[in-house]
Amino acid sequence: MINRPLALITGGSAGIGLELARLMARDHYDLIITGASDRVHAAAAELEQEGVVVTPVQSDLSTKEGVDVVVAAVKHTGRPLDVLVLNAGIAIGGAFLDIELQRHLQLLDLNIGSTVRLCHALLPGMVENGGGKVLFVSSLSATTPIPYESVYGPSKAFMTSFGHGLREELRGTGVQFTLLHPGATATEFHARAGMGNTSFGDNSWKNDPAQVALQGYEALQAGVTSLVGGDEATQAAGREHKILAEEEKAKTPCANG
Repeated sequence: MINRPLALITGGSAGIGLELARLMARDHYDLIITGASDRVHAAAAELEQEGVVVTPVQSDLSTKEGVDVVVAAVKHTGRPLDVLVLNAGIAIGGAFLDIELQRHLQLLDLNIGSTVRLCHALLPGMVENGGGKVLFVSSLSATTPIPYESVYGPSKAFMTSFGHGLREELRGTGVQFTLLHPGATATEFHARAGMGNTSFGDNSWKNDPAQVALQGYEALQAGVTSLVGGDEATQAAGREHKILAEEEKAKTPCANG
Protein backbone atom coordinates (compact mmCIF):
# COMPACT_ATOMS: atom_id res chain seq x y z
CA MET A 1 0.00 0.00 0.00
CA ILE A 2 1.32 3.45 -0.96
CA ASN A 3 1.14 5.95 1.88
CA ARG A 4 2.72 8.89 0.10
CA PRO A 5 0.43 11.78 -0.91
CA LEU A 6 -0.25 12.40 -4.60
CA ALA A 7 0.05 15.76 -6.40
CA LEU A 8 -0.71 16.90 -9.93
CA ILE A 9 1.36 19.80 -11.27
CA THR A 10 0.49 21.21 -14.67
CA GLY A 11 3.40 22.82 -16.47
CA GLY A 12 5.66 20.82 -14.18
CA SER A 13 8.53 20.31 -16.60
CA ALA A 14 10.11 23.78 -16.40
CA GLY A 15 10.18 27.09 -14.54
CA ILE A 16 8.11 27.59 -11.41
CA GLY A 17 6.23 24.34 -12.01
CA LEU A 18 9.41 22.27 -12.01
CA GLU A 19 10.68 24.03 -8.89
CA LEU A 20 7.38 23.24 -7.15
CA ALA A 21 7.71 19.62 -8.27
CA ARG A 22 11.22 19.45 -6.82
CA LEU A 23 9.99 20.74 -3.47
CA MET A 24 7.13 18.24 -3.39
CA ALA A 25 9.32 15.32 -4.43
CA ARG A 26 11.71 16.14 -1.59
CA ASP A 27 8.72 16.08 0.77
CA HIS A 28 7.85 12.60 -0.53
CA TYR A 29 4.89 13.37 -2.77
CA ASP A 30 4.27 11.08 -5.70
CA LEU A 31 3.72 13.29 -8.72
CA ILE A 32 1.89 13.58 -11.99
CA ILE A 33 3.51 16.34 -14.03
CA THR A 34 2.35 17.71 -17.36
CA GLY A 35 4.17 19.50 -20.14
CA ALA A 36 3.57 20.30 -23.78
CA SER A 37 7.01 19.09 -24.91
CA ASP A 38 8.90 15.83 -24.50
CA ARG A 39 11.14 17.33 -21.82
CA VAL A 40 8.44 16.40 -19.33
CA HIS A 41 9.96 12.91 -19.47
CA ALA A 42 13.44 14.18 -18.53
CA ALA A 43 11.94 16.18 -15.67
CA ALA A 44 10.17 13.06 -14.40
CA ALA A 45 13.41 11.08 -14.49
CA GLU A 46 15.14 13.77 -12.43
CA LEU A 47 12.36 13.93 -9.86
CA GLU A 48 12.24 10.17 -9.41
CA GLN A 49 15.75 10.34 -7.97
CA GLU A 50 14.05 11.54 -4.77
CA GLY A 51 12.56 8.07 -4.38
CA VAL A 52 9.01 8.93 -5.43
CA VAL A 53 6.82 7.80 -8.31
CA VAL A 54 6.51 10.41 -11.06
CA THR A 55 4.11 10.07 -13.98
CA PRO A 56 4.91 12.36 -16.93
CA VAL A 57 2.03 13.39 -19.19
CA GLN A 58 2.90 15.14 -22.44
CA SER A 59 -0.26 16.97 -23.32
CA ASP A 60 -1.61 20.15 -24.90
CA LEU A 61 -3.87 21.54 -22.21
CA SER A 62 -5.28 24.18 -24.55
CA THR A 63 -7.46 21.39 -25.96
CA LYS A 64 -10.24 19.34 -24.38
CA GLU A 65 -8.47 16.18 -25.54
CA GLY A 66 -5.28 17.26 -23.80
CA VAL A 67 -7.10 17.89 -20.55
CA ASP A 68 -8.87 14.54 -20.81
CA VAL A 69 -5.50 12.76 -21.02
CA VAL A 70 -4.41 14.38 -17.76
CA VAL A 71 -7.68 13.56 -15.99
CA ALA A 72 -7.36 9.95 -17.15
CA ALA A 73 -3.81 9.79 -15.75
CA VAL A 74 -5.07 10.91 -12.34
CA LYS A 75 -7.91 8.40 -12.36
CA HIS A 76 -5.56 5.63 -13.51
CA THR A 77 -3.63 5.87 -10.24
CA GLY A 78 -6.74 4.78 -8.32
CA ARG A 79 -5.62 7.16 -5.59
CA PRO A 80 -7.09 10.38 -4.23
CA LEU A 81 -5.44 13.60 -5.32
CA ASP A 82 -4.03 15.42 -2.30
CA VAL A 83 -2.66 18.49 -4.08
CA LEU A 84 -3.66 20.12 -7.36
CA VAL A 85 -1.26 22.72 -8.76
CA LEU A 86 -2.57 24.61 -11.79
CA ASN A 87 0.51 26.27 -13.17
CA ALA A 88 0.46 25.75 -16.96
CA GLY A 89 0.02 28.95 -18.92
CA ILE A 90 1.37 31.09 -21.74
CA ALA A 91 1.66 34.78 -22.55
CA ILE A 92 1.79 36.63 -25.86
CA GLY A 93 3.74 39.84 -26.23
CA GLY A 94 2.85 42.43 -28.85
CA ALA A 95 0.08 44.75 -29.95
CA PHE A 96 -3.31 43.06 -29.73
CA LEU A 97 -4.30 43.88 -33.32
CA ASP A 98 -0.98 42.66 -34.72
CA ILE A 99 -1.43 39.14 -33.37
CA GLU A 100 -3.66 36.66 -35.17
CA LEU A 101 -6.88 35.84 -33.36
CA GLN A 102 -6.14 32.12 -33.09
CA ARG A 103 -3.11 32.79 -30.88
CA HIS A 104 -5.22 34.86 -28.49
CA LEU A 105 -7.84 32.12 -28.37
CA GLN A 106 -5.21 29.46 -27.70
CA LEU A 107 -3.98 31.51 -24.74
CA LEU A 108 -7.51 31.73 -23.37
CA ASP A 109 -8.08 28.01 -23.91
CA LEU A 110 -4.94 27.17 -21.94
CA ASN A 111 -4.93 29.78 -19.19
CA ILE A 112 -8.69 29.79 -18.58
CA GLY A 113 -10.14 26.74 -20.31
CA SER A 114 -7.80 24.16 -18.81
CA THR A 115 -8.22 25.69 -15.36
CA VAL A 116 -12.00 25.36 -15.54
CA ARG A 117 -11.93 21.88 -17.09
CA LEU A 118 -9.44 20.45 -14.61
CA CYS A 119 -11.22 21.94 -11.60
CA HIS A 120 -14.57 20.62 -12.78
CA ALA A 121 -13.11 17.15 -13.32
CA LEU A 122 -10.87 16.82 -10.27
CA LEU A 123 -12.34 18.87 -7.44
CA PRO A 124 -15.32 16.49 -6.90
CA GLY A 125 -12.86 13.73 -6.00
CA MET A 126 -11.11 15.97 -3.49
CA VAL A 127 -14.44 16.92 -1.93
CA GLU A 128 -15.44 13.26 -1.76
CA ASN A 129 -12.13 12.42 -0.13
CA GLY A 130 -12.67 15.03 2.57
CA GLY A 131 -10.27 17.72 1.38
CA GLY A 132 -7.04 18.63 -0.32
CA LYS A 133 -4.92 21.59 -1.32
CA VAL A 134 -5.16 23.61 -4.55
CA LEU A 135 -2.50 26.05 -5.73
CA PHE A 136 -3.39 28.44 -8.56
CA VAL A 137 -0.27 29.98 -10.08
CA SER A 138 -1.76 33.25 -11.29
CA SER A 139 0.34 36.38 -11.89
CA LEU A 140 0.94 39.89 -10.69
CA SER A 141 -0.45 40.72 -14.14
CA ALA A 142 -3.85 39.74 -12.75
CA THR A 143 -3.83 42.96 -10.74
CA THR A 144 -3.19 45.51 -13.51
CA PRO A 145 -3.87 46.21 -17.18
CA ILE A 146 -0.76 45.62 -19.31
CA PRO A 147 -0.68 47.04 -22.84
CA TYR A 148 1.05 44.67 -25.26
CA GLU A 149 0.13 41.74 -23.03
CA SER A 150 -3.51 42.73 -23.14
CA VAL A 151 -5.03 39.23 -23.16
CA TYR A 152 -2.64 37.51 -20.77
CA GLY A 153 -3.39 39.76 -17.78
CA PRO A 154 -7.17 39.32 -17.98
CA SER A 155 -6.73 35.56 -18.29
CA LYS A 156 -4.86 35.57 -14.99
CA ALA A 157 -7.40 37.92 -13.43
CA PHE A 158 -9.99 35.28 -14.26
CA MET A 159 -7.90 32.64 -12.52
CA THR A 160 -7.59 34.74 -9.37
CA SER A 161 -11.28 35.58 -9.22
CA PHE A 162 -12.24 31.98 -10.01
CA GLY A 163 -10.05 30.68 -7.20
CA HIS A 164 -11.50 33.06 -4.63
CA GLY A 165 -15.02 32.15 -5.71
CA LEU A 166 -14.38 28.41 -5.54
CA ARG A 167 -12.89 28.77 -2.07
CA GLU A 168 -16.14 30.24 -0.81
CA GLU A 169 -18.30 27.69 -2.63
CA LEU A 170 -16.30 24.83 -1.15
CA ARG A 171 -16.03 26.23 2.35
CA GLY A 172 -16.48 23.40 4.83
CA THR A 173 -15.40 20.65 2.43
CA GLY A 174 -11.76 20.65 3.51
CA VAL A 175 -10.55 21.82 0.09
CA GLN A 176 -8.10 24.70 0.52
CA PHE A 177 -7.14 27.27 -2.14
CA THR A 178 -3.92 29.28 -2.33
CA LEU A 179 -3.46 31.88 -5.08
CA LEU A 180 0.15 32.70 -5.99
CA HIS A 181 0.86 35.86 -8.01
CA PRO A 182 4.46 35.82 -9.25
CA GLY A 183 6.08 38.90 -10.67
CA ALA A 184 8.54 38.64 -13.54
CA THR A 185 10.50 35.44 -13.02
CA ALA A 186 13.72 34.18 -14.64
CA THR A 187 12.28 31.40 -16.78
CA GLU A 188 11.67 30.85 -20.51
CA PHE A 189 8.22 32.39 -20.11
CA HIS A 190 8.78 35.73 -21.81
CA ALA A 191 11.00 34.26 -24.53
CA ARG A 192 8.23 31.83 -25.43
CA ALA A 193 5.83 34.79 -25.47
CA GLY A 194 7.83 36.36 -28.30
CA MET A 195 9.38 38.98 -26.01
CA GLY A 196 12.99 37.81 -26.22
CA ASN A 197 14.15 41.05 -27.85
CA THR A 198 12.53 43.28 -25.23
CA SER A 199 13.58 44.16 -21.69
CA PHE A 200 11.45 41.24 -20.54
CA GLY A 201 13.69 38.86 -22.47
CA ASP A 202 16.57 39.65 -20.10
CA ASN A 203 16.34 37.37 -17.07
CA SER A 204 19.12 39.04 -15.09
CA TRP A 205 16.78 41.37 -13.18
CA LYS A 206 13.94 38.93 -12.56
CA ASN A 207 12.94 36.84 -9.57
CA ASP A 208 14.48 33.41 -9.00
CA PRO A 209 11.88 30.74 -9.85
CA ALA A 210 13.11 28.61 -6.94
CA GLN A 211 12.37 31.48 -4.53
CA VAL A 212 8.91 32.07 -5.99
CA ALA A 213 8.11 28.36 -5.88
CA LEU A 214 9.23 28.11 -2.25
CA GLN A 215 7.06 31.09 -1.31
CA GLY A 216 4.07 29.48 -2.99
CA TYR A 217 4.73 26.03 -1.54
CA GLU A 218 5.14 27.31 2.01
CA ALA A 219 1.96 29.38 1.64
CA LEU A 220 0.10 26.33 0.36
CA GLN A 221 1.20 24.23 3.31
CA ALA A 222 0.36 27.02 5.77
CA GLY A 223 -3.11 27.63 4.34
CA VAL A 224 -2.38 31.18 3.12
CA THR A 225 -5.14 32.25 0.76
CA SER A 226 -3.33 34.70 -1.53
CA LEU A 227 0.18 36.09 -1.93
CA VAL A 228 2.56 37.87 -4.30
CA GLY A 229 5.62 35.84 -5.27
CA GLY A 230 8.99 37.50 -5.57
CA ASP A 231 11.41 39.96 -3.99
CA GLU A 232 10.62 43.12 -2.05
CA ALA A 233 10.32 45.23 -5.20
CA THR A 234 7.71 42.78 -6.51
CA GLN A 235 5.89 42.86 -3.17
CA ALA A 236 5.86 46.66 -3.29
CA ALA A 237 4.39 46.57 -6.80
CA GLY A 238 1.66 44.27 -5.55
CA ARG A 239 0.80 46.68 -2.77
CA GLU A 240 0.80 49.62 -5.17
CA HIS A 241 -1.57 47.84 -7.54
CA LYS A 242 -4.17 47.72 -4.79
CA ILE A 243 -4.42 51.49 -4.57
CA LEU A 244 -3.77 52.87 -8.06
CA ALA A 245 -6.56 53.48 -10.55
CA GLU A 246 -6.73 51.13 -13.50
CA GLU A 247 -6.05 54.00 -15.92
CA GLU A 248 -2.87 54.92 -14.06
CA LYS A 249 -1.65 51.34 -13.85
CA ALA A 250 -2.16 50.88 -17.59
CA LYS A 251 0.21 53.79 -18.26
CA THR A 252 2.97 52.46 -16.01
CA PRO A 253 5.54 49.89 -17.19
CA CYS A 254 5.23 46.90 -14.91
CA ALA A 255 7.45 43.88 -14.21
CA ASN A 256 4.82 41.20 -14.11
CA GLY A 257 4.99 37.46 -14.62
